[in-house]
Amino acid sequence: MTAPTPSLWLRLQRLSLVTQIIIGLIAGIALALFAPEVAKSTAFIGKVFVSALKAVAPILVFVLVMASIANHKHGQETHIRPILFLYLLGTFAAAVVAVVASTLFPSSLVLATHDVAVTAPGGISEVLQSLLLSVVDNPVSALMNANFIGILAWAIGMGIAIRHAGDTTREVLGDLSNGVTLIVRLVIRFAPLGIFGLVASTLATSGFGALIGYVHLLAVLLGCMLFVALVMNPAIVFWKLRRNPYPLVITCLRESGITAFFTRSSAANIPVNLELSKRLGLHEDTYSVSIPLGATINMAGAAITITVLTLAAVHTLGIAVDIPTAILLSIVAAICACGASGVAGGSLLLIPLACSLFGIPSEIAMQVVAVGFIIGVLQDSAETALNSSTDVLFTAAACLGEDEKAQRLA
Repeated sequence: MTAPTPSLWLRLQRLSLVTQIIIGLIAGIALALFAPEVAKSTAFIGKVFVSALKAVAPILVFVLVMASIANHKHGQETHIRPILFLYLLGTFAAAVVAVVASTLFPSSLVLATHDVAVTAPGGISEVLQSLLLSVVDNPVSALMNANFIGILAWAIGMGIAIRHAGDTTREVLGDLSNGVTLIVRLVIRFAPLGIFGLVASTLATSGFGALIGYVHLLAVLLGCMLFVALVMNPAIVFWKLRRNPYPLVITCLRESGITAFFTRSSAANIPVNLELSKRLGLHEDTYSVSIPLGATINMAGAAITITVLTLAAVHTLGIAVDIPTAILLSIVAAICACGASGVAGGSLLLIPLACSLFGIPSEIAMQVVAVGFIIGVLQDSAETALNSSTDVLFTAAACLGEDEKAQRLA
């Protein structure tokens, strides 16, 4: 007797999540091309998906980090320090790549007055003050406003305190962590549908016509991000693992970068990265802390955006840039990138800070920010894909590298 043919829905469910996302992507493009008016109405689907991710991300970070620290056994190995080093090294290296690319392929902007209601920090001290205020934020306010620096600070503090509590308390916290994780997995299962709505509505509404006047600038930005993703990051991973880095690099780009490209939020992509880290077999005590931390401070894409747009303004105004100033810009861009928020467009508000190094007044710098918003259709998506996929990549590289080192010494 012939077995019944499974329905189309069952066939789709058997496909991997990445395959389902690609199908949703293709379907969204097709709908935007052939029925743009219908495609515009799918914006609500994408908005629901991104809102769901953003809703679960703060509570997920708080509970997972707290539970991970509280249930961490004395003597149990974690690899946070090497991951932090890789985060900082990768962000600074990305800024250097952007300086070199902007020098070789200088961009010019048409700086005009744009009415963009944004508030930029006035200097490095203001950025550091803002970070410190975020750390000491009220925990309820931090959760409500998705202040991930404040959430991390409270989660770490509570986790350390609860380590000294009874076993029952720590078991309850572990069960709560598992419950939140289950909800997150349910949300992630709707990623293909959410991405279908995001792609269809974005292409039907915005298109790419606004980008024509900024093709060169966009090419420099995307070229830097591709170079970092496919050359610089693999080189760092090879230095750490001493073996072919590309299987791990491609896995992270495919399974984390694609989703981040369309959600345009490192914070919203935290659940995706946590799930990928689990599938890669990494240490849960490590990735449950390093992934949320990476969404806050591992911002190679943001460093590229800040540097390239700043140097485009510098070139347009005819300001000379010497090597010491270029190095200082790389350091400032890396520091600024670490302070960029994990939401769409977070890095653009820090461009005036980098512009201040060259004496560029705020009125002109804000015009550069406006240019950033214009090209943000692709720039911010590519930036987030690089940022978020690198969180998993460096976490995996550090965990695997330290494990191999321990095996050699054993």
